[in-house]
Amino acid sequence: MPTSLPVPIEFRLPEGWLPVFPDDEDAQGVAFAAVHPQPDAGFTANITIDGEYRPDAATLVDIADESVQRLCEVAESVTVADRREVGSADAPALTQRVAFSAIAAGVHRDLVQSQVYLSLLDVADPRRRAVIRLALTSTAAQHDTILGDFQDFVRTVRPDSEAGS
Repeated sequence: MPTSLPVPIEFRLPEGWLPVFPDDEDAQGVAFAAVHPQPDAGFTANITIDGEYRPDAATLVDIADESVQRLCEVAESVTVADRREVGSADAPALTQRVAFSAIAAGVHRDLVQSQVYLSLLDVADPRRRAVIRLALTSTAAQHDTILGDFQDFVRTVRPDSEAGS
């Protein structure tokens, strides 16, 4: 069962990507998922969105580290290949690329996950901070060819100002 995001957002999927219902145990905590129309070697690249309120003082780096640690619990050879703090003081964000090996659909695969963490203040209560994570997971071989789609997707994500009305 998908979860809801702590703050409403709006976005536009890249052309050809298909929304799916994140209903299996691997998608626990996912609020939205979409898949690429062309699998690579039997693995279907996907974009997922999840998020939570963070009442603590954890930085985006701390939160990204937590995500890597969770990945280490289910995958092998987890390596943070790149990490950058981006955005502004008013809209901080962090990007990271994580390479790992995992069993997916019964096959050992080399995968890459590009993650973007967005820190958003709750419009109804600005003292409450939500962190939204956008993630692209694909085979290592397909990653660079679909990364542009993910970057286009990320550029469309914004708070949904209509959701509260």
